[in-house]
Amino acid sequence: MKFSIIKGILYKCGLGVLITLYISSCSLKEFNPVSLSEEDVLTRFDGWKAYQSNCYTGLWGSLIGMQYGLVSELGTDLWTAPYSGDNLRDLMSYEQFTNSSGIVNNVWTFAWGSIKDCNKTIEIAGQLTDGKASDIQVLVAEARFLRAYYYSVLVAQFGELPLIVIDDPVKNLSPKRNSVPEIYTQIIADLKFAFENLPVTPYENNPQRVTKKSALGLLARVYAQGAGEGLSEDGKTYWVRAKEVAEMLINNMGAYNAALYNDFAEVFAAANNRNNNEVLFTAYGLNPYNSSYDYFTGNSKPNLYLHYYPKFDDAFGTSDVFKRSVNSNTSNAYYGRLNQQFIAPTKYLINCFNAAYDKRWENTFVTAFTNYSGVQATTSLGSGAPAPARVSYNDATVTLTAAMCTKYGIDASHVGEKIYPYVDVNARNASQNATWQYIPMIWSKGAYSGSISNLTTAANANVHPYPLTADEDRFFAYLSKVPLTPAEKSARRYVTVNIDDLFDPSDPTGSTYKRNESTNGLKPSGLATLFPAMMKFNHNFDGGWLGGNFQQKLGNIMIMRMAEVYLIAAEATLHANSDGAAAANYLNVLRRRACRNIADFNGATGMQLSTATMNDVFDEYARELCGEFNRWALLKRNKAFESRLSLYNKRAAASFVATKHYNRPIPFNFLNQINNADEFGSNGY
Repeated sequence: MKFSIIKGILYKCGLGVLITLYISSCSLKEFNPVSLSEEDVLTRFDGWKAYQSNCYTGLWGSLIGMQYGLVSELGTDLWTAPYSGDNLRDLMSYEQFTNSSGIVNNVWTFAWGSIKDCNKTIEIAGQLTDGKASDIQVLVAEARFLRAYYYSVLVAQFGELPLIVIDDPVKNLSPKRNSVPEIYTQIIADLKFAFENLPVTPYENNPQRVTKKSALGLLARVYAQGAGEGLSEDGKTYWVRAKEVAEMLINNMGAYNAALYNDFAEVFAAANNRNNNEVLFTAYGLNPYNSSYDYFTGNSKPNLYLHYYPKFDDAFGTSDVFKRSVNSNTSNAYYGRLNQQFIAPTKYLINCFNAAYDKRWENTFVTAFTNYSGVQATTSLGSGAPAPARVSYNDATVTLTAAMCTKYGIDASHVGEKIYPYVDVNARNASQNATWQYIPMIWSKGAYSGSISNLTTAANANVHPYPLTADEDRFFAYLSKVPLTPAEKSARRYVTVNIDDLFDPSDPTGSTYKRNESTNGLKPSGLATLFPAMMKFNHNFDGGWLGGNFQQKLGNIMIMRMAEVYLIAAEATLHANSDGAAAANYLNVLRRRACRNIADFNGATGMQLSTATMNDVFDEYARELCGEFNRWALLKRNKAFESRLSLYNKRAAASFVATKHYNRPIPFNFLNQINNADEFGSNGY
């Protein structure tokens, strides 16, 4: 193998910065190096342990928070640009895609920076002058797991690249690429080492740290990804290996402390964010209630969620049925700041859900929009309540006027009726820097006194009733998955739009939203800016808010969870054995728990599969894991971009070039720092 240390991808950090990152990001046992030299600190266990936490800091905010969140999902059959949305056209539809893409560059840079920390951690472990051998072994295993993860991101996205597993101050300005098989061999070796040496329960009972189940889960994913490259190990294809590892984890979940929730609604419940039973590997968010929290250090905070929401201001204004802006910062204490509007689901993704039976629909997408009050906040804090929460029940209530009814096609019989808030927020000051947390509760339907006694706690306050009933009076707008007639829409007191009517009918693949008044047919035309909003990363709970910046949220972000292992098992079973019945059994575990009623699963609804094809696997990945960092790699390993984009994403298909776009561009910033840029290559960009 060829090993290189490359200027521009491995950087030098001062020890003080590294220790600071450790204290703020990992909230582990604090170590104060005072004025010791770097060598003195890093060869002592406490200092080395502090440095080791830097292997984790590349995950949250900088990598998972947005950059890889977009690179790993866009350009697939699931996502497209909404109304007038061309901001991510390189990633979304392969248009004007060059090696100057800032987001791709960030993924490259952040992953390499973290690999540098992993390599240094592993190497220094052999130089420690103190510490228990068992502790050192576990922390090295964590570092090797994380190195494997970062390399799995890089090789899936960029293909051949330098394989660096040593720490060396010498910078090689003429780096060479390693082959894809070499890289996967190293990744798998790291993960096997991690599995053998990681504990079942996290080191020091810290849920931020990886364990045996993390290693097994990622190993199954890596085998599946390498299988798409045609790789084998000891006479077995990687598909067979992926199947074996996935089944090993599924069949021994209890032994590895792995779990699958019985109800999909529990996966993204607020109470399960910090300690999620289903998670295998998580990017642990900053906790504003932790004494070590410091807003000014650590990585940038994640703002992935806001890219998946429409800008309500553009559809309604704020002096109409919609009361409080989402375009401006610190205005809306329920939705946050939603001023991006970059990513909308394709019709294919929407149609994957049979919402009559599958509760994953309303637990994934917001389609009913509401105003909110702050009765709890003003009751407890009075005039001291922060402005975003200082909203009376009456101020959050809309009285329908004749002009509103005419504008939105609501029957005139509703003039004078009221639309009440669905949500009420409390306000709690978490810390000096994170400041206010806005904790939501739900107003009971039919109780309109504005009394706190009429509030209930919801598992996930982003989830609304589905389907929205005709007499619902707590939402000002609804995107109906089931097409409603004009008469059915006008009979409701809220603005009603059929989701199908948001799409341009000239695109049979359902990847083009209506973009101008001459084609949208919606009145008013501003309603064309709406689309179902993917809520998975909108951490709307106590401890999830960065109170001074409504674009950023502080909750954990799951990188891998147990449901993916079932999907890998089904996928690998089809590839390895062509056994549709066995693959269906794995998919049925997820479909069963998604059912609103168990009788629906056993009935004639199509929820229970007797056999499965790869199309069923693609559909189930979409329903279960849309947005969760896997779709682009899934299409790549199945060589499915050409077929699926042509069916479900016309715009992306038009610009996709198979000889180039199966790998992302090598960033210009990197190529500009080495002496052999032409030889190294840009992946054809």
